[in-house]
Amino acid sequence: MQTTISSPVGPLAVTVADDGAVTRIGFGTGAVSDDPRLQTVVAQLREYFAGERTNFDLALRPDGGSPFELRVWQALLEIPYGETVSYGQIAARIGHPGKARAVGRANGRNPIAIVCPCHRVIGSDGSLTGYGGGLENKRTLLDLEAGMLSLAMDTA
Repeated sequence: MQTTISSPVGPLAVTVADDGAVTRIGFGTGAVSDDPRLQTVVAQLREYFAGERTNFDLALRPDGGSPFELRVWQALLEIPYGETVSYGQIAARIGHPGKARAVGRANGRNPIAIVCPCHRVIGSDGSLTGYGGGLENKRTLLDLEAGMLSLAMDTA
């Protein structure tokens, strides 16, 4: 089941499996549903954008992904709120030093935006690089986590 929620970084299409596990959160619109299995993820996203949540407590089951991508996505979940790491650091953490570009590709294929925080991965020189939701949204999310801004979220 799927619903679309408005957020400070644009509409987010949220998809959960029948058991309530989140399989996808992407930028853009999709169907709209008020199925109760969506309520937890929607509530937690709202709390995150309000600056009230620093950790998500959701069952995740990414839609697709190679074994390498799954390892990268797991490593993303270990990046603390408000911190950033480089693609090279992720590569080293998962036992593939020197594969920063492959980590970048896997990061770009992350199907669960925001909750699986690919926005916390930056270039080795500290620059913001690639983000499926756009670099402006990446900056917005990092600023939110740094406590530099508070984002209001529509209830739509």
